[in-house]
Amino acid sequence: MEYNNNLNRNLAKVQKMPAFLQNWLLNYSIGKFVKFVGTAGIHFEKMTCREVVVTLPNKTKVQNHIGQIHAAATTLLAETATGMVVGMNIPDNKLPLMKNLSVKFIRRSQGQQKAIATLTEQQISQIRETDKGDINVAVKIIDETEEEVVVAEMNWAWVLKK
Repeated sequence: MEYNNNLNRNLAKVQKMPAFLQNWLLNYSIGKFVKFVGTAGIHFEKMTCREVVVTLPNKTKVQNHIGQIHAAATTLLAETATGMVVGMNIPDNKLPLMKNLSVKFIRRSQGQQKAIATLTEQQISQIRETDKGDINVAVKIIDETEEEVVVAEMNWAWVLKK
């Protein structure tokens, strides 16, 4: 399900590059555009209009006092995955905005974390076809044991650009 917006056009350019460069270019280009994402070291594993998967290695710069990924970094991971899946579908004349977020930590994580954000067909249509609105974007956050470590709810809104 391709969509013609700025993010998808840039992703298509990256996908035309040699395979060994694609992941690095994607991480670098998004990290340059969204500086905090680059600083944290979030990696983009999958980006489609229906699903975005991002990972965050458990490195010193994102750790808390007990050597695990910091709560703020985990929240950034969830916000990035959900924001990018909305971004894959939002027309260029609209501006996405985080409206509300809720993050509940259900167990200590081990190693790197992965966030998987998904949209339904109905949500995709709503983003593309309405000038203003908001949706709750589903996101699952797991650690390297594949166990869910956080329950998060990310509510994204959009408005027409002025």
